[in-house]
Amino acid sequence: MLSTLGIHDLALFTLTVLVLNATPGVDMLYTVSRTLTGGWRGGVAAALGVCAGCVVHTVGAAFGLAALMAVSAWAFSLVKWAGAAYLVWLGIGMLRQAARRGEATAAAAAPMAPAGMGAVFRQGMLTNVLNPKVALFFLAFLPQFIVPEAEHKTLAFLALGAWSIVQGMLFLFVLVAITASLRRLGGSPRMARWLNAAGGLLFLGLAARLTQAEVH
Repeated sequence: MLSTLGIHDLALFTLTVLVLNATPGVDMLYTVSRTLTGGWRGGVAAALGVCAGCVVHTVGAAFGLAALMAVSAWAFSLVKWAGAAYLVWLGIGMLRQAARRGEATAAAAAPMAPAGMGAVFRQGMLTNVLNPKVALFFLAFLPQFIVPEAEHKTLAFLALGAWSIVQGMLFLFVLVAITASLRRLGGSPRMARWLNAAGGLLFLGLAARLTQAEVH
């Protein structure tokens, strides 16, 4: 069904989203910290807030870029090349981070003042919405899996965005369950480096694949 919307390489998309979700970042640290301070309810509220922020980014990418792509195929190619450049920059940054000596992720366990579930949800949403890296990633990432000739690009954007949001929400829920059970989840510096390295190589591979496709 998704192929009829012009979406391709869904398995690769799913793998990339999984690596992104598993790479330690602001959203993960916020969810873990709220779980540690407020139990599983706080963690679920934080995860739902983060996913709500992703909805905002998905809608923005879908309608903003869809309008741009409707102008011309050249505009769409320009966006894809810009996205590839951003993926290269992001991949190199992740590889540099992976090359560093392990930095403790104790910030995830830093004590935070108790807050109502509504406040936790809003904070999680704002943390995601106001993160320019997330917005740029959606703008750079989603077009890579949509063919330029797709007739329903807006629906394709929304479908990919919904897929990534559901996948990310399930990942965060699993993280909340683990954290709530242990009540102390110390981040592993070695695991963080491995995830950063895997994500960096994957993003560089996506960029190389895109440029090769454009050349041919």
